Amino acid sequence: MFSLEIECDLGDRDLLIAELWEQGSAGIVELDSRRVRAFFEDGAQRAALLGLYPGAQLREEEPRDWVAAAHDLLQPMEVGRRFYLVPEWRDDPTPPGRFRIVVNPGMAFGTGLHATTQLSIEALEDYLKPGMTVLDVGTGSGILAHAARLLGAGKVVACDTDPVAVRIAGNAFVGSVDAIATDSADLVVANISPQVIVALAPDFRRVLRPGGLLLASGFERHEVERVSAALPPVAEARHKAEWSLVVAKG
Repeated sequence: MFSLEIECDLGDRDLLIAELWEQGSAGIVELDSRRVRAFFEDGAQRAALLGLYPGAQLREEEPRDWVAAAHDLLQPMEVGRRFYLVPEWRDDPTPPGRFRIVVNPGMAFGTGLHATTQLSIEALEDYLKPGMTVLDVGTGSGILAHAARLLGAGKVVACDTDPVAVRIAGNAFVGSVDAIATDSADLVVANISPQVIVALAPDFRRVLRPGGLLLASGFERHEVERVSAALPPVAEARHKAEWSLVVAKG
């Protein structure tokens, strides 16, 4: 067995991981926010993989169950005040008073492990009121849309430009916020790259109803000022480690 260590931007990571699964990876570990390690059986085409991912570092691996090792890295976790996120292969009981969300790590961004996903869930807990219409832009695995439904949203619309993510998330469409009607959302959540948030800012303004809220995350502390400048007035910025979320009022 061998592995490839591949660097990528945060905004491209979900697509990269999906592609690696399609290339026959036996297991994937997210080393940090910008690096993943994908494991392959010896019969995989090394030269072809290196051609697909130039700059990847190839490493020979000792014989062991790397899939199990990758699974062991992700444990059930309590997120926010009301959620319990559990990998699909675990049967740990849900703590009293918490919503259970089963996650499928690796297939699309949004396992709950990343700080930006946790920031987004915590902000949903604080700002989502029952009956709201919620739009999840760049839904990834669909975890934020699912959280919104559990918190009592009246309607949840989710979209992603990655067909693989949409297939995994379910109840979502392939596309982006430009396909959403004007003044149709009470709350928009977007856990995507800072470049995309800035580019989509005019559409975020357009789809928000008067008094609506945008929860934007997926960027680091040093990028808060640049992101905020493109958005409606920012009421709050939250941080977890080096990652940030802003709350903007429509």
